[in-house]
Parts: sequence; structure tokens; C-alpha cells
Amino acid sequence: MKSIPLPPALLALFLTPLAAFGAAATAPAPNLARLAIEATNPLPFARASQTIELSAKDLAPLNEKAFANIHILDAAGREVLAQAVDTDFDAFHLPDTVIFQADFAAGETKKFTATVGAKQVYRKEQFKAFGRFNRERFDDFVWENDRIAHRTYGKGLETWQGEPLTSSTVDIWTKRTTRMVVNDWYLSDDYHVDHGEGADFYSAGVSRGNGGSGLWATDKLWVSKNFVASRVLANGPIRVLFELDYDAFDVNGLKVTETKRISLDGGQNLDHYVSTYRPATPGPLTVGAGLKKVAGAQKDFNAARGTLTAWEKVEKNQGMQGIALVVDPKALDKQVEDDRNFLMLVKAAPDNTVSYWAGFFWDKSGQFADYAAFKTYVDQFAQGLAAPVKVTVKTE
Repeated sequence: MKSIPLPPALLALFLTPLAAFGAAATAPAPNLARLAIEATNPLPFARASQTIELSAKDLAPLNEKAFANIHILDAAGREVLAQAVDTDFDAFHLPDTVIFQADFAAGETKKFTATVGAKQVYRKEQFKAFGRFNRERFDDFVWENDRIAHRTYGKGLETWQGEPLTSSTVDIWTKRTTRMVVNDWYLSDDYHVDHGEGADFYSAGVSRGNGGSGLWATDKLWVSKNFVASRVLANGPIRVLFELDYDAFDVNGLKVTETKRISLDGGQNLDHYVSTYRPATPGPLTVGAGLKKVAGAQKDFNAARGTLTAWEKVEKNQGMQGIALVVDPKALDKQVEDDRNFLMLVKAAPDNTVSYWAGFFWDKSGQFADYAAFKTYVDQFAQGLAAPVKVTVKTE
């Protein structure tokens, strides 16, 4: 058989010493950097499920671009559930923050370590927060954590012949289980009946529901229609974070568009809302954050804390619920109401953004003993916003 000469490049490959291959194939040395994290609760009461955020700057010494590979250990070396979050929704949708949670006693300091390892892969039972766009239910966006659940309405619902609704309200879905249920409830399509986990007993309608908002002008609340676009920035297991876009709506002759960013962390009963408004003509804006007014409700307002709570009957004789709003008291204008809502009026920042929190609890959930206990939670939540957990990060 006639031999076929090897090309020079291939011949050189065969003649290369094996040691050279060993050097080339050796995996990079593991990242051995570690960060020491110290977190302190500055307040004189216990705080459960506190979310600690580590920024890209904090994490830079780890020299790890894939934040899903970052792990958190407690002082005993045990793994703590952590989540990489994309807060800026940049072109690559890359996470820029890592979050984890801890419980704190009054004045307690805890220590943690951040390391690099394999990519985080979560089990279903680890999820404490979840949300998604639901096209099959006329463009709902639904979200939940281990304590509460909500939905709000997309454009598809405006023209549904069965039960059309034009509203930028926030609906309440009561839960008495810590597991994620919204997918299952949509699947069974029987979520107005409590089968042991809770149900949708709430009729938000065209009110502000539990945390919906609008703009206040000429002693009137002006509101948008249903959202027209949505995007998810983070989807558990600790935090669900998403944005909703609203088309231009009329505010006493001024056209204004809105993007609303909503987040909910595990272990909490209050959602965080950040609305960004874009008026056709620049000028100061006053936002009305609202709670649906229910006949006979007991209302409690604390201007110094920036809190508004109410205790009301749940529809269909399904017990009682506490509802709440929390705003920055420095931005608070006043508390008012209209025919449908209890409102807190807040001055928008110079960039036309406003930040507030809203949420609820159901007395059948077992989360709080009574309305007084819920009010204490809301009051301490407001104090916590003014005095967050203090975090320091150092390279070990």
C-alpha cells in the first residue's frame, strides 16, 4: 500500500512532546478568593427574612463574572440560599447583584462568607418567590411569595367579551400555604374556591386594589389602563422582580406614560413598587398610592412613619384581612380618599420616580395573630426601611 505523507502541521502535532499537551490541557486554577461579610441589625427588635444585597463592586474581589456561581456560607460553613439578580436589565441580561436572607435578633450581628463554586441549581421546594406573564388568562401578570399572591391585568382583558375590565389595579390572592401555587391555580381554573390553600376572594375592579397607583391633579386621581408590555428581571428563589409598561394616559390634559417595577421577596408581606413617569411636558408630579376602600373598614394612618393600614372583611364571608401602604414620610404630602380608595399622596422625585410598599395578610393564613400584630409588623417594616441591616464586605 502506498503511504500518504502527513502535512507538516499535522506531523508537527504528532511530534509534540506529551508534556506539552499536559500543560495545555490543565484546567485553570480554582478561584480561591473569599469574602468576609458582616451584617448587623441596628434596631431593638427581631427582624425575620432580611434580604442582604451584594453589589458587583462588593463581589469584584472574587473575580467571577458568572454571579450564579457565587455561594454564601454562614458562620458554621453551611450553605445559605443565594440568588443572582439582574437589576438593570442590560443588553446581555446579566446578573449584577447577589442576594441572600437571614433572620436577626434585636441588635444582632451575623457573619457570612462568599465563595465561588458550581452554578446554582435550585430545587422546586426552595422557591420562596415566583411570577410570570399569563397570556392564556387574557394577559394577566401573576406573582407570589411564600406568604401572599397578586395579579394585575394586561391589555387582553380590556376586550375579552366574557368579562372585560380596563384597570391598572393590583388584585389580591389569599394564601395559607408557603408553597408556590399560582401555576396550579391557573391550571385547575377553580381559584375562586378555597381548596385548602387559599383562593381569589378579592374584587379589585377599577379601584387601586392593594397597591395600585395613579397621578393626583385637581383633587382627583387619574389612572392608566391595563399594562401593555412586561419583562421579568428575576424569578426566585428569593426575589421576583419584573416591570410593566403602561401607555400614555390623561392627567388633566397632560399625557403621561409609566413603567412600574415590582419586587417581592420571600418571607415578607409587602411588595416594593417603583413607578417611573414620563410626562409630555416637564413638571412636578404627585402620585396617589392606593388601597381599595371597603365599607366598614377600620383605617389607621401614621404620618410620622409613612404608614396606612386598614382592617376589613374579606368578600364571600371568608374572614378578615389587613392591608397596608408604606411610603417615605419625607416624600409624603397627605392622606386622602376618594369614592373607591384610601390614598397616600407622595411627591415624585425630580426624575419623576416614586417608591412605596404595599401588601396584606389574611387572618386564615396564621401569619399574624390579629390586626394589632399586623400593624406592628408594618410599623417595624417602616422602621427597617429607615434603618436597614448594615453590611460590610472585606476580602479574607
